[in-house]
Amino acid sequence: MTSVLWLRRDLRLRDHPALNAAAGGPVVALFVLDPALLGPAGPARIAFLYRTLRALDTELRGQGARLVIRRGDPVTAVARVVREVGAGSVHVSADFNPYGARRDAAVEAALGDVAFVRTGSPYAVSPGRIRNADGQPYRVYTPFYRAWTSHGWPPPASGARIVWHGEVEGVDVPDDPRLPAGVDLPEAGEDAALRAWRAFRGQGLASYADDRNRPDLDRTSRMSVYLKWGCVHPRTLLADLGAGDERYRKELAWREFYAHVLHAWPRSAREYVQPKLAASTYADPTSAAFAAWCAGRTGFPMVDAGMRQLLGQGWMHNRVRMLVASFLVKDLHIEWRHGARYFMRHLVDGDLASNQHGWQWTAGTGTDAAPFYRVFNPVTQGLKFDPDGDYVRRWVPELRGVPGPAVHQPWNLAQPPPDYPDRIVDHAEERRVALERYQRAGTDPVSRTEPVRRPGT
Repeated sequence: MTSVLWLRRDLRLRDHPALNAAAGGPVVALFVLDPALLGPAGPARIAFLYRTLRALDTELRGQGARLVIRRGDPVTAVARVVREVGAGSVHVSADFNPYGARRDAAVEAALGDVAFVRTGSPYAVSPGRIRNADGQPYRVYTPFYRAWTSHGWPPPASGARIVWHGEVEGVDVPDDPRLPAGVDLPEAGEDAALRAWRAFRGQGLASYADDRNRPDLDRTSRMSVYLKWGCVHPRTLLADLGAGDERYRKELAWREFYAHVLHAWPRSAREYVQPKLAASTYADPTSAAFAAWCAGRTGFPMVDAGMRQLLGQGWMHNRVRMLVASFLVKDLHIEWRHGARYFMRHLVDGDLASNQHGWQWTAGTGTDAAPFYRVFNPVTQGLKFDPDGDYVRRWVPELRGVPGPAVHQPWNLAQPPPDYPDRIVDHAEERRVALERYQRAGTDPVSRTEPVRRPGT
């Protein structure tokens, strides 16, 4: 009997348990353009998704099939395809995000007697499977990591022989949305993901532990976007790691940890894990300061370089993500949710669990949170992790004429670059204010908004 393989965050044909489970009869490969997911996404993420769908369709056509694209609410779109082809089952990789879980339950109910089969997930260990000795979900990364590695995961799934269904009506993959001039996205698709992984494994994995915090060296794997869309599965990467690759394994585990946290506490996508900190005083998110942060015009070179990389690539180095998040929350005193929303709009690899909980970690409001007194200094972070200033000069053209580490403090130059903005705040003063507000958190029941002060005001 015909089966429908409903693809979502598993846009590949290799190492695909749900596809293997669908084998045994003709298989229809289906993707639904869901307005609920496309609406909040920015043009970079949508463009990468569309390119990934085209790459998958090309691979399917090489096997005499095609990717069936439908638009609309999946509850009706999936059921319609099932009726058209007389399918006896719908196969998916389980989705553990709050919206995805609700959507899948609604589709399953709409299918009636047609089997809705969940096989595998986008994670090495599916969320909810690992619990502590008391049977509760982990709230702290380190014990989670120990349990995760002890639990283990299966090897990559071997392929099954697939008989693809004949022609099924669908729409073409839409044209890419218009991107800002100069935006540089990575190559899309499963083959591109595997090439990128092989290149990193051969050239960057051995030095990853030493180089991963250096945005100037650009030696991270850049696999996050491929993991986001399931162009490659994490167990494929894990299978290639050896005993000496612990640092990279731990970074993959952070992605899994945050997925487990979101599954256990779905409201943490929008609400504070540490609720008392919601009473902190926050600045107005419609202020000029927030606009300057978004545009990379704060006057702090390392912050501005990161925000411009986000706009130029739809991606940002993780060390810099922490820095710009700390700057927004603790220097500009703007609530983390506004920064998280901006990131999700612009990141090609925007993943709800990793993004929201990464922001809460930096803001001191989440599980395993950084202590509230950890306030990243934009200058010292730049001097330590971009010691020669190459990362800043790459993304802030106004400062390309400033040699060496002096680029991190252009205000100290005899003639500061005229086109580069002045600092919008005094870091030392705003750090003091942030610490005072965090110490008062929980004693003042009313959150207030106020303008961000400029240096000397």
